[in-house]
Amino acid sequence: MKKSLILFLALFSIVHVYGQKFGYVDTDYVLGKMPEYKEAQGEINKLSLGWQEEIKEMSRKIESMYNELQAEEVLLTAEMKKDRMAEISRKEGELKEYQKKIFGFEGLFFLKKKELIKPVQDKVFEAIERVCKDQRLAIMFDKAGDMVMIYTDPRHDYTDYVLEELGLGDPNDVIK
Repeated sequence: MKKSLILFLALFSIVHVYGQKFGYVDTDYVLGKMPEYKEAQGEINKLSLGWQEEIKEMSRKIESMYNELQAEEVLLTAEMKKDRMAEISRKEGELKEYQKKIFGFEGLFFLKKKELIKPVQDKVFEAIERVCKDQRLAIMFDKAGDMVMIYTDPRHDYTDYVLEELGLGDPNDVIK
């Protein structure tokens, strides 16, 4: 945290000395205005819910296997009980592997999200780049990112310019 603050202050000092222009944009707000982002989010949510339901169903089956084992335990031989426990353990392993395959690092959820969201984000960043060039900005901060801004002067907010560049601006708003 200290390093990023020092870097920010050094960068701010350089910008201040040389009189460079800077601004910020709220990419979360911009993405929220984009129909293709909403569609991608909807598809991701739909897939996620389907995968979660599959995982719940697998968990219910395992729970059912445990309940059956407990109900029949007195009637089972040690060998039969051992076999059932091994089957339950195998099913639990399959469940964990499936969860990892879907929601783990580089899992299907991550890959699908990357596939659907990245093109939309690229479109936003290209619009930001054009706005920076048009407005002759040296630096553009993302208000939605990790950099915390405790004060922002609205005259440095270029979110509306980016929306306009993407064709998503409010026709009633006039960019000054």
